[in-house]
Amino acid sequence: MRGNATALNSGCGTGNSVPQAANNITPSPEFLPVFELTFQLFFILFLVAIFAGFVDSIAGGGGLIVLPAMLIMGIPPLEALGTNKLQAQFGSASATIAYARKGHVNLREQFPMALMALIGGMAGAFTASFVPADILRAIMPFLLVAIAIYFALKPNLSDIDSHRRITPFLFGLTVVPLIGFYDGIFGPGAGSFYMLAFVGLAGFGMLKATAHTKLLNFGSNFGGFLIFTLNGAILWKLGLVMGLGQFLGAQVGSKLAMKNGAKIIRPLLVVSCIAMAARLILDTNAPYSLGWIIGKLSGG
Repeated sequence: MRGNATALNSGCGTGNSVPQAANNITPSPEFLPVFELTFQLFFILFLVAIFAGFVDSIAGGGGLIVLPAMLIMGIPPLEALGTNKLQAQFGSASATIAYARKGHVNLREQFPMALMALIGGMAGAFTASFVPADILRAIMPFLLVAIAIYFALKPNLSDIDSHRRITPFLFGLTVVPLIGFYDGIFGPGAGSFYMLAFVGLAGFGMLKATAHTKLLNFGSNFGGFLIFTLNGAILWKLGLVMGLGQFLGAQVGSKLAMKNGAKIIRPLLVVSCIAMAARLILDTNAPYSLGWIIGKLSGG
């Protein structure tokens, strides 16, 4: 659990998903005097959430924007994480609805897959109570860079579906809950993994993969949110205000993605992966990261 708590201070996540500190956590009543829920704080984080929702609806990585902002504003790590779990639901739901309205994802047909993602997210959140996240944190930057290279260099990436390498049933039974589990136990980059799986295994075009990623992101993120709600600390008023911002940003982002397709999704996905990798590598609070090693060598 100590390893997972470190991740909270790093401010990394997806719109998605870092419920690893959910279990066995009692909200500290003393956090309220540390900062004030002022109008200025609400307004600033509302604007941050709009931007995060915009980026996350296209390429993922919204948590990378929101969590550091909340920590900078003085919100304690546990409350920041719990509130982000609430707020992120609005963004993923907003993007999913927007994509579904235009026929890019069939909610009824994909419900079983979303349910598998939810189950995976809940299982990951439960497991996070006794599995340190340090090992995952150490290898994650390399995986994210690999995903960025894949999408940057792979030829013929477009919005047109390609050859399917796995049946939908097997995909939903294995790949989806596995990524959902990762989303629950750690989180950052889960959307990128969903995108990679949809494009590389399911043969989806970029826009279709983005639409389905948002649905599964909602499933696995909601699974972790349920666990965190039972055991964590959430600033409900702030979370709802930020949720509204995330919802609005996701509406704009998803419309832009549907208008431009792979032309905007591909570069933003590459940039998002590299940004998340850099954030993890340079995080001075995360054991075994480059920033942590440099700090130790310099006597920090």
